[in-house]
Amino acid sequence: MNHSPLRRLVVTGDSMSPTLRPGDRVLVVGGLGPLRVPVRPGDLVALADPRRPDRIMVKRLTGFEGSRLVVRGDNAEASTDSRHFGPVDPAAVVGRVVYRYHPEARRGRLG
Repeated sequence: MNHSPLRRLVVTGDSMSPTLRPGDRVLVVGGLGPLRVPVRPGDLVALADPRRPDRIMVKRLTGFEGSRLVVRGDNAEASTDSRHFGPVDPAAVVGRVVYRYHPEARRGRLG
């Protein structure tokens, strides 16, 4: 995994539609240790897929269950999220999705 405080991701799938669409390109701010950014309910987060940790997924943080995070897709019908795999460990979070830079017509801050 890349531990840089800034990374780029390309959205695949419809789980975050209409907020994010397949092919959208986004910037993620975060990292490990002192570079970790705080997240709160409502934020879009990039996290390691609990079923395939080598895959990064984007979901909305909807709340906390104890010390774990509950994440959901904006498009419930197309999303595999905490309803399926349960709350996730905060260490799985790569960072907060803060900006869509492509496509240009939909460019702007997120969250």
